[in-house]
Amino acid sequence: MTTHTADLVIEVKNVTRTFGATTALDSVSFQVERNTICGLLGSNGAGKTTIMAIITGQDRANSGEVRVDGHDPFESAHVADSTSFVRDNQRYPDDYKLHHVLRAAAMFHPNWSDQLADKLVATFRLPAKTQVKKFSRGQLSALAIVLGLASRAPITVFDEPYLGLDIAARDRFYEILLQEHLNHPRTFLISTHLIEEMENIFSHVVVLDQGKAVVNSEVEDLDGLVYEVAGKAVLVEEFVRSRTVLKTRTVGTLASAIVSGPLAEHDRASAQAVGLTLSSVALHDFVSAIGNSYNLTEDAS
Repeated sequence: MTTHTADLVIEVKNVTRTFGATTALDSVSFQVERNTICGLLGSNGAGKTTIMAIITGQDRANSGEVRVDGHDPFESAHVADSTSFVRDNQRYPDDYKLHHVLRAAAMFHPNWSDQLADKLVATFRLPAKTQVKKFSRGQLSALAIVLGLASRAPITVFDEPYLGLDIAARDRFYEILLQEHLNHPRTFLISTHLIEEMENIFSHVVVLDQGKAVVNSEVEDLDGLVYEVAGKAVLVEEFVRSRTVLKTRTVGTLASAIVSGPLAEHDRASAQAVGLTLSSVALHDFVSAIGNSYNLTEDAS
C-alpha cells in the first residue's frame, strides 16, 4: 500500500540497535500515518520496547534513521513536547502520591487535560492518599493509562498498558481510547499481547519477530497477505506444497494450514473444486503463526 510522505508521523528506516552481543533490532523499517491507532505486536524479546524508546527519543539506534514528525527524536525538544511514552514499569519517587504524579505529568505535556485526568482517576478508582509505590499492579497500570490519555500528546505510546487490569477495566480503557481518538485525533502506538481483545481497535499493525519487522500493513490489507486452507490432510498437503506455510495443524485425516499470500483466483477455484475451504485469518492467529524466516514487510521507500 502506497503511503504519502506528507501523512507520515513516524518513519523508521533500516534501524539497528545492539546491546553488546545481543541484536535487539535488525534493520527495522516501517511507517505510521498521522492520527492512526497502530498496534506494535510480537512476542517477548521481539524488540518492541526498544523501538518505542528510540521513537520517543529515550534511546538511540546504532544505525539507520528515525523521523518523528520530521525530526530526529533523540534530544529533540519538539518530539519531547509531542510525545507521551508510558512504560509498563514506570518508576516514581518514593514519596509521590497521585497528585504529585499528575502535577508532574501536566508540566511536561502542553496539551494536558486536567478534566480528563480527573475523569479517568474516578473511572479507575485510584486512591488519592496512598503512596504510588504502594499501588497494586492494576492501579499502576490504570495510572499509566491516565497519564497517556490525559497527556493528549499528538503521539501517544503505550507499552503493554493493561497489565494487572481485569477485563472490565480493560474494556473501559478501550472504550475511552476510541472516544479520545474520535474527539481528539492523535497517533497511538500500542504494544500489546492481548491481540484478540484489541485487533478491532487497530487500523495499522507492525509485527516484530526477533528484532525484524515482518509485517507493516494496514489491517484492511492483511487479507491479501495470508489465508487459511482446511480440509482433508492429503489435499491440504498437496495444495501448500509450493507455498510458504506459517503454521499447520492436523487432527486425524483433517488438516489446516496458515499460508502466506497472494492467492490467485485460479488457485482459489482449484482449492474449492476439491473441497478445500479457504478463509481469512484473525489477526491474533496471524501474529502467532509468523516465523522469523518469513518477511511480509512492505517496501518502505
